Amino acid sequence: MTTSTIRGLIVWTLAMTALAVALAWVLYLARGVLLLVYVSVLLAIGFGPIVRAIERKGTPKVGARRLPRWLAILVVYLVIVGVLTITGFLVIPPLIDQTQELSTRLPDLLDKAQDFLIRHGVISHTITLEEAVRNAPGTPGTAVGKVAMAVTHVFTGVLAFITVLILTFYLLIDSQLLFAGFARLFPRAQRQRVVEASNKISLKISAWLSGQLILAGSIGSTAAVGLYLLGVPYFYVLALVAAIGEVVPIVGPILSAIPAILVGLSVSPRTGLFVAIFWIVQQQIENHLLVPKVMERQVGVSPVVVIVALLVGGSVLGIVGAILAVPTAAILQVILEEILEERDNNPQRPNSV
Repeated sequence: MTTSTIRGLIVWTLAMTALAVALAWVLYLARGVLLLVYVSVLLAIGFGPIVRAIERKGTPKVGARRLPRWLAILVVYLVIVGVLTITGFLVIPPLIDQTQELSTRLPDLLDKAQDFLIRHGVISHTITLEEAVRNAPGTPGTAVGKVAMAVTHVFTGVLAFITVLILTFYLLIDSQLLFAGFARLFPRAQRQRVVEASNKISLKISAWLSGQLILAGSIGSTAAVGLYLLGVPYFYVLALVAAIGEVVPIVGPILSAIPAILVGLSVSPRTGLFVAIFWIVQQQIENHLLVPKVMERQVGVSPVVVIVALLVGGSVLGIVGAILAVPTAAILQVILEEILEERDNNPQRPNSV
């Protein structure tokens, strides 16, 4: 190789490296937007078979005009909004009433708890609410800052939710056009395999959504039975909260346990303790038995892969990563199976000597 060729190769390598670094930096800066796009794509893939089924149901007669796709998508959205609205009407009013009742009994419960701690030598004297607030870490300024930050996070979450809904809607509208453009990125001989792999991914994501509903129903049902047997009031509402919390891994079950334990404490400290024990046992069974088995049956992903995906996703992206762990693992499994099948069907022939 000549000196000029080597110099050109070095320049090209440096330029490609700089371009790769710049692209990685841009992707890092846009990670929030890319995450919203990825969530929207997953929802569009998962809702795709449901939308197509509604379109087919809208044409009972042969030769009849198909139901507009946008109307089928709107039906799905209206069902989701309706379920959330009904859930809100069922959950919020009883919880407000129970919270008000609990707030009136809270000072007495705190006094009993402190008397118990004093008898066992954990604390030396009774601590009033005013003293606890005065000795709490931080200043009023930091408290205001935390409240403002919490409000900002809530507002950002609402905007992200609306963005995902709108983007998912348009992805479902233009799914056929977008998929056709995606398939054209591959050689003509590979496009059929791309179509088959995409169909497998679509079925797995839809199965994941149905699996989430099965898990939510299972947790809600067992929570209703357990709380009823423990004598906890509003057990049906608390069970509904538990079913909704099941959709959000890690944090969801913890947040759904808080109102159940508080309501249990409003009955008696012993009931609150039993509710906490019941919730811990239920979540251990759910995390190590129910989720892996349901996801293996619905999505076809090994329980080991499910547990590892939840751990990795939760450690990398927190709650969002845990939610997206199983569908992402299912997609990677389909891609890996296609690659291995291609390798097995087209083994490299040894070079002839």
